[in-house]
Amino acid sequence: MKKLLLSLSFIICCLSFSAALSACADQEGEWFNEPYVRISTSTGLSSTVVLTNVRNTNTYSVYLSSQPLADNDSVEVSYEVIVGDGLQEDVDYKVVTTQNPLVFLPGIYDMPIRIRWMKNRVDPTKDNTVTIRLTGTNKGYNLGFPGPNNMQSEVVIEKKNE
Repeated sequence: MKKLLLSLSFIICCLSFSAALSACADQEGEWFNEPYVRISTSTGLSSTVVLTNVRNTNTYSVYLSSQPLADNDSVEVSYEVIVGDGLQEDVDYKVVTTQNPLVFLPGIYDMPIRIRWMKNRVDPTKDNTVTIRLTGTNKGYNLGFPGPNNMQSEVVIEKKNE
């Protein structure tokens, strides 16, 4: 009798979990049924801090969310790098990625933008940010997540003294 009750409880629990998942999938489909591109840090955030005592090359990834592309098709994603008045290229940072626009071929759904950060103290009274902003696609895809805020259409990196 105990085994039967445990088995029934397990089945009911599994069915409830399946129903909850399918309900979530229905809601997600309403928002994410249009193709889009987004950008984020390696941890999935839209902003991050880089300390001045670090020498590192960081990757900021651009992601494509769309139906699979045809064999002879591609999506081009353009971006701009906006630098605050407190930072200087080749002194504080260097944009390593030279490809712009990024080209997504069939089967490729993420492309890197890399920035090398150099050890150099910054003036905390100035704008010490680098913003990577998506500016367009050759297909008119949404920039950032669909929705009113277009979240993750840009990444802001702030350089701070350690």
